[in-house]
Amino acid sequence: MSRIGRMPIAIPAGVTVEIAENNKVTVKGPKGTLERVLPVEMQIKKEGEEVIVTRPNDLKRMKSLHGLTRTLINNMVIGVTQGYQKVLEINGVGYRVQKQGNKLVFALGYSHPVEVEDPAGITTEVEGQNKITIKGIDKEKVGQFAAEIRELRRPEPYKGKGIKYADEVIRRKVGKTGKK
Repeated sequence: MSRIGRMPIAIPAGVTVEIAENNKVTVKGPKGTLERVLPVEMQIKKEGEEVIVTRPNDLKRMKSLHGLTRTLINNMVIGVTQGYQKVLEINGVGYRVQKQGNKLVFALGYSHPVEVEDPAGITTEVEGQNKITIKGIDKEKVGQFAAEIRELRRPEPYKGKGIKYADEVIRRKVGKTGKK
């Protein structure tokens, strides 16, 4: 059996989980509400203060969906209680970011400033001129928005200039050496 799929999901105090037909799961908590339609093949049951996911048979597809379904529900529960955040850093001479209303305005060495608007349900904070914190309750949206910002100017391997995750390590390359 799936080791992750077998584990029950504990529902903390102040969180309600509702399972409608066609496996539409709604999780309400102190930070907000998340909804998601999960694979119909999985059986999702609420037993007391925990949610249990079971699979109908041992086909390869069912095994892979089992762990996925459990993890998606768990991420929803964590999102409405604690929320998720990603921290991005900008490295490079003249590279900086400013917050203007609900927009981030980047100076990334292009001939023009790059503006990115915050998506619904996501907040951004700028610390100094080179640190961005992205917060939200949906893990997928937070990760996707962080990836889109990083893609504006990916870190390059020679000087490490660009936008990177705070915990990311850039593999550096040795530059060209002159003739002797």
